[in-house]
Amino acid sequence: MRNYTLEYLFNGEPRRHIFEFEQLQLPVHEAAMHLLQLHFGDAENSLIMPAADATPAEILEQAERVGLTQIKVVDQPG
Repeated sequence: MRNYTLEYLFNGEPRRHIFEFEQLQLPVHEAAMHLLQLHFGDAENSLIMPAADATPAEILEQAERVGLTQIKVVDQPG
């Protein structure tokens, strides 16, 4: 397993969250999807989440619309 620290802004405020995944790389658009799930996964309005067939650019655009910006993936092997 690998730990990935995500550094990002949520509504302009710096945030940091650590996820643990088996995958060797975590592209920024996948990180954005995980952050969307973290912050909005329990929301009653499922329209916040991108469509299942959304492109990486569409995922990042959706994240930006709801306040998730400047997403950076920091790999921490573990």
